[in-house]
Amino acid sequence: MTQTRTVICMKWGTLYSTAYVNVLYRAVRAQLTGPFRFVCLTEDAAGLDPAIDAFPIPEMGLAESHWKKGGWAKLSVFKKELYDITGRCLFIDLDSVITGPLDDLFDYGGDIAVIDVGENWIKSRHNARPMAGTGVFTFTAGAHPELFDRFVADRDAMVAKYRIEQIYLQGEVADGTLAFWPLEWVLSFKYHLRRPVGLGAVLRPAPPPAATRIVAFHGEPRPIDLVRAGWWGIFPHVGRGRVKWMMDYWARYGGDLDQD
Repeated sequence: MTQTRTVICMKWGTLYSTAYVNVLYRAVRAQLTGPFRFVCLTEDAAGLDPAIDAFPIPEMGLAESHWKKGGWAKLSVFKKELYDITGRCLFIDLDSVITGPLDDLFDYGGDIAVIDVGENWIKSRHNARPMAGTGVFTFTAGAHPELFDRFVADRDAMVAKYRIEQIYLQGEVADGTLAFWPLEWVLSFKYHLRRPVGLGAVLRPAPPPAATRIVAFHGEPRPIDLVRAGWWGIFPHVGRGRVKWMMDYWARYGGDLDQD
C-alpha cells in the first residue's frame, strides 16, 4: 500500500498573502508525482485554492513575541494527533520557490530530514558541523509528539534556552534522528543566487542550478519583491529591477505580477 504523502505550509499574520499559499501549492503539484495532499495551517483560509485543505494552527500557548520571532508555531506539526493527517509529511515555508522534483525529499533517510543551514550551506563547505534548518523538513505525522509536548510543558525555558525553533529541534531530538539533505537540493537566495554587494544594481540574481529542488528566501528580499519594479533587499545587500526567472515562476503558478 502506498504511504500517504502530505505537504504542509503555515500562514499566520499578514506578512504573506494568500497568493503565496496558492502559488506554492501549484508549484508543488507540478513537481510531485502521484497523489498527495496539500494542507495549510492558518487562521484565515479565505481565498485559498479549493484543492487546499485548511486547518487552524494548533494551540501552543504562544505569546505574541513568539509569533514574530523564532517560528515556534512550526513545532505544532509534531503533535500526536494533527487533525487527520497521517503518513510522511513535507513542511515548506511560504517564502520558498519550488524549482525541481520533490519526490526524493519524501524518500530521503532519517526520521526527520532538514536543511543544513550552517557553514556548509553558507560558505559551501562540506565538513563543518551541520545545523538544522526548518524552512523545509520532512517527518512522519505523530512519530515525535515529545517535540511538541516538551515545548508546551516548559515554553519559556525552552525559548530562553534555544531562541528559535530550529535550534530547539536539533537540541531536543534523539541522536540519529536528524538527516541532512544534500546541499544542492535546497539553496539560499541570499547565499547562493544574490549578487555580491555593489553588483546587485547592475546584475540580476543567478537562476537556480538544475540540481536545485527548492530556493529558500529566508528574510528579505521575499519572492514577491523580485517580481516588482524598483529596489529590493536591505542595504548594502540590495538589488534592482524585476528578475525574469522569478517572474516566470510566479506567473506560471497563478500569481499576479501586479497585485500580489
